[in-house]
Amino acid sequence: MIAARSPAKVNLILKVLRRRDDGYHDIASLMQTVSLADDMEFALREDGLSLACPGSELPTGEGNLVVRAARALFDEAGFTGGAEISLRKRIPTAAGLGGGSSNAATTLVVLNEMCRFGFDRDRLMRIGARIGADVPFFIHGSPAWAFGIGEVLQPAAPLPTMWLVLVNPGFEVPTKWVYENLNLPLTKTAIKYSIPVFSGVRELAAALSNDLEAVTVARHPRLDELKGFLRRQGALGSLMSGSGPTVFGLFETEPDAVRAEHALRASYPYAVFRAHTI
Repeated sequence: MIAARSPAKVNLILKVLRRRDDGYHDIASLMQTVSLADDMEFALREDGLSLACPGSELPTGEGNLVVRAARALFDEAGFTGGAEISLRKRIPTAAGLGGGSSNAATTLVVLNEMCRFGFDRDRLMRIGARIGADVPFFIHGSPAWAFGIGEVLQPAAPLPTMWLVLVNPGFEVPTKWVYENLNLPLTKTAIKYSIPVFSGVRELAAALSNDLEAVTVARHPRLDELKGFLRRQGALGSLMSGSGPTVFGLFETEPDAVRAEHALRASYPYAVFRAHTI
């Protein structure tokens, strides 16, 4: 049996560049993994796929990206064996933190090693892209700029270690609904995006931005309230991650993050997490 951590991500920058004629949107996003993570365990067996999600109501069949990832990998390798997988969730679901995509990526990476398929990272990323747009990022494994629908990755310049306090209000925000309500005009012309360079945490914090925020916050104004609360607790910047609803504050030191975490827990009945970039 092999145990593995499956990390969450935040979008430090998310620009929606255009709506394409295939219904998807081109983006430019700076993505960063954080220490908030799910726990996964893997064991091989003679045949079949089994997924357990103790303490969670997540589906354990084809509706779970973990099962789809394992099946896609085994099909690619022509593998007739099976696997038993356990997933213990800590990352909130449908929260803008990429938990499901991370679980799928971890599944591809770990089972590729266990079964000795020998697929390189690029091949795993191509398999992952068929499962979900964020899956290749988690296989990539380090800060990156994501383009296209999120599957085209470019390594980001090294970022300093940062502390984050994340707060999830407990409701789900469908990503499809957010993009549908952006009301961007349809265009076939690609839009170029110049990648910024940051000299430190404060400069990065000043550049935090997410084009999806306006849609989600209009429906859920409490998110704007949470962002303001984090800034009043000393966050250098605050932002909604992905399509939401998770909001995070960026801090330069762990003691600053600890104080903000305690203040949030005392003021709101929401799930609060302290994490650092990895």
